[in-house]
Amino acid sequence: MKLLQAGSQECTRFFSKLRSRQGTMPAEVEQAVRGILEGIRTGGDTALFEQTERFDGVRLDAASVQVGPGEVEEAYAALTPASLEAIKTAASRVRAFHLRQLHSSWFSEENGAIVGMLVRPLDRVGIYVPGGTAAYPSTVLMNAIPAAIAGVPEVVMCTPPRRDGTVAEAVLVAADLCGVHAIYKVGGAQAVAAMAYGTASIPKVDKIVGPGNVYVAAAKRLVFGQVGIDMIAGPTELLIIADEEAMAVWVAADLLSQAEHDPLSSAMLLTPSQRLAEEVVGEVKHQVALLPRRQIAEASLEQFGAAVVVKGLDEAVTLCNEVAPEHLELLVKDPWGLLPQIRRAGAIFMGSASPEVVGDYLAGPNHILPTGGTARFASPLSVADFQRQSSLIAFSRQQLEALEPTLVELARLEGLEAHARAASIRRLA
Repeated sequence: MKLLQAGSQECTRFFSKLRSRQGTMPAEVEQAVRGILEGIRTGGDTALFEQTERFDGVRLDAASVQVGPGEVEEAYAALTPASLEAIKTAASRVRAFHLRQLHSSWFSEENGAIVGMLVRPLDRVGIYVPGGTAAYPSTVLMNAIPAAIAGVPEVVMCTPPRRDGTVAEAVLVAADLCGVHAIYKVGGAQAVAAMAYGTASIPKVDKIVGPGNVYVAAAKRLVFGQVGIDMIAGPTELLIIADEEAMAVWVAADLLSQAEHDPLSSAMLLTPSQRLAEEVVGEVKHQVALLPRRQIAEASLEQFGAAVVVKGLDEAVTLCNEVAPEHLELLVKDPWGLLPQIRRAGAIFMGSASPEVVGDYLAGPNHILPTGGTARFASPLSVADFQRQSSLIAFSRQQLEALEPTLVELARLEGLEAHARAASIRRLA
């Protein structure tokens, strides 16, 4: 993990490299994904099953691609009581938070004119949950719960199977607890294609949500317009602003919690304390040696890990707003005092008792967040992502006649005579 001084050439190069991850799609990835998408679009289930065998080593057919009720029952039986209770607790907290986001239709009437917004759920949503060698029940909760709260009548889920053709028990239980209607054992770009175009086994959806690897991200980007998507999720990232009172052992542990995700993950400290920066670098070196995913974490830290010494907290905030991180921890004496200066971040964690990991699992707010600097304009996944809004306009004859001269004036100002006549013709009737 690099120890850098803010403003140095080396630090400038580091931030430039960090920004280079944003919005890029390697040509070879795009080419491969385009081939997968076209194969599914034209070949349907046949291509889907062939690609699942090719990429996941599992041969499926129409009878085995969907998870059956018996598999869900077996998943419940396989989980320990502690694991089941942990998933239920997380689900309860996530549900309670997202219930506050629910919006309803509204109408306003004035002088014979009714205007308003109709808020309705999407008809069918597909959620993607990474899998294969890992299990992410928390991602199921973060996708499926807001969809259920929004009132989506049909939620389907795709997740890669394990080598034996099964899906992780915790993922199945989480999906069942959240009311997912159908679970399919397919992953990668082929799963995105199946949900976007539809096959005999997997229905076409209106929107695809959920994180995935670079191939999943590329597929979502390429099918956007055919279906809606939540965001293009890139490698995860954590930025910590810490003062001299922060505990180096805690800072290092939090940085490593992101570094172990992916070799492209970013874990960064901004601090005005040279002592803390040095201690964190040393502590990271010590702790990473103890991790089962040590190689991944070390690769991440070598490329995108740094402890940057800044002149003060104001400079730290300036750099933070430039990066617009997915996760931001404020490990400072007065995080609430610093908060008004933070303009760009996906999720903000206040103080030493609020590590990023609590947001991953059960704080309540969604952990599907804008990455790669997109927190400049994007927001966390929410109930609103599973709803659509329609404007409603209902004028009385009297109100239309009262506004007709203004309508005509505006239409002719834009050179649109048919618009003007559509307003004035009703007065003449």
